Amino acid sequence: MNPLDNEEMLLVLQQTLTKKRVLIVDRHSPARDSMRLMLGAIGVTAVHGAGNSAEVIRQVKGNRFDIILSDFVLDDGRDGQQLLEELRHAHLIPLSTVYLIITSERGYSNVVSLAELAPDDYLIKPFTAEQLQARLIKAIYKKHVLRKIYEQIEHGALQEAIAACDRVIQQQPLYMYDALRFKGELLHSLGRTAEAEEVFRRVIEGRAVPWAKMGLAMALRDRGALDEAEQLAEQVTEEAPNFLSAYDFLASVHEAKGKLQAAQQVLQRAANASPHNTVRQRLVGDVAARNKDLLAAEKAYGKVIERNKGSSLRNVDDFANLSRVLVERGDVAASRKVATEMKREWRGDKQAELAALVTESLCLSQEGSPEKAKQLVSQALELQQAIEGEAAARGQHVSQRLAVDLAHACYATGKPEAAQKIMRQVAAENHEDTHLIDHITQVFQKTGQPDAGKALLDQVGREIIDLNNKGVLAARAGDFEGAVQLLIQAVEQVPNLQFLVNAAKAIYTLMDKKGWDPVLAAKAQDYLQRAQRKDRKSPKLASARELYVAVAKKYGMSTDLQE
Repeated sequence: MNPLDNEEMLLVLQQTLTKKRVLIVDRHSPARDSMRLMLGAIGVTAVHGAGNSAEVIRQVKGNRFDIILSDFVLDDGRDGQQLLEELRHAHLIPLSTVYLIITSERGYSNVVSLAELAPDDYLIKPFTAEQLQARLIKAIYKKHVLRKIYEQIEHGALQEAIAACDRVIQQQPLYMYDALRFKGELLHSLGRTAEAEEVFRRVIEGRAVPWAKMGLAMALRDRGALDEAEQLAEQVTEEAPNFLSAYDFLASVHEAKGKLQAAQQVLQRAANASPHNTVRQRLVGDVAARNKDLLAAEKAYGKVIERNKGSSLRNVDDFANLSRVLVERGDVAASRKVATEMKREWRGDKQAELAALVTESLCLSQEGSPEKAKQLVSQALELQQAIEGEAAARGQHVSQRLAVDLAHACYATGKPEAAQKIMRQVAAENHEDTHLIDHITQVFQKTGQPDAGKALLDQVGREIIDLNNKGVLAARAGDFEGAVQLLIQAVEQVPNLQFLVNAAKAIYTLMDKKGWDPVLAAKAQDYLQRAQRKDRKSPKLASARELYVAVAKKYGMSTDLQE
């Protein structure tokens, strides 16, 4: 019997519904008022409204909503589907939040079925309060069935989340594919590639859905089968053109195979399909700049700035990216104009001030005024030190791309020692960030020293391996205290993802053997938070979080890792 046919369960869910907090997203105030009245008729009173995407982001950052009802057509060219994907990818709403899209398009369900992140349901206008209630109850029940999976994922207990998936697969056949999707993604996030591949192949045998093909493609890439991964991702972009992350993945495979032109073309197709997704526009700009397609890079970076205006997603790096491309094109007047706009929009921000100094220095070097450029670089170096000191004290992020641009300005004005120091530090702290390493390589090429750049990156790579091996070897020899001290020293010298994760794991391993230590635990949590800011999806981070949860539970400590 379908659980939703159970009258007692329906009654419980109806009572639950009245306690939910709801956000209505519609650009028309009368429509929000009408929806509020309809919700009131079914007993829902905790209702908020938002008229545009920026207001949605502001509200979800300040409140936890159980239900979001979004009109399909939004204020700024976005649609409700794109808003859902932005909210999920930025982790602004939890998995337990019900997201319904309201539309007048009867063909909408066909589009949604092939999207990467489908809403929990959709309602076609016009509809009654009873129809709204029925859809909400159905969605709430599904969230109820999957709630243990959500809870374990939010706590970082990924192994327990996989066990929760298995229970749903065995006990709730109606939601088997939902649980299989979570299980495959969780196994992949833990680096258990072969098991993830097996899950996705099982799904494809029963139901050839785009997400399963993409999951399999990612598993294939991770075990080095790039040709198969590329072919599968190309299939998804043809069969499900709204599954936009398939384009991003396909571009990354093209990049890994050295096919930068193909990567740019794929990303441009995705950007055309989602013109208001600034993250994707930024990727287009990055790849176009690497391809020396400066006009395309200028256009993409310009769109990012235009569409992020007044948004919480805006970034000083976006102005610096556009300024850099314009200088490279020889259009110093346009570059200065961008820098002026940046200073106005980011008045009082020290990183914006630094970016403006670097931009002007590069413009002056281009114009043949080396002495003036050199003076600005000296000011920029002093400001960079102040910014790094403040950021360290507050636990904030410092733009690494801007640091590389500063090194470029140093080389251009005859300050090679300062440039070398910056490049070494950025390369060491971000050696797993291929785009940033490529940015460093480009600067060495632009300044006529490609061999020196390769030598520096090779040396940094060897030093990282040596530093890490000391701590790892100590741990293998059973000297857990020694391993912790060595890896903490490594983090203090080079706070890259690898050292942050390894130091945290060493601390949890030590505490597992010797007992909980609040000081060490706080340090390890700080390391995991910093690693998360670098790469939330890293399998290394996922395994460290698993160890954290296991040790915290052993000693009766909270397993919540604060963002």
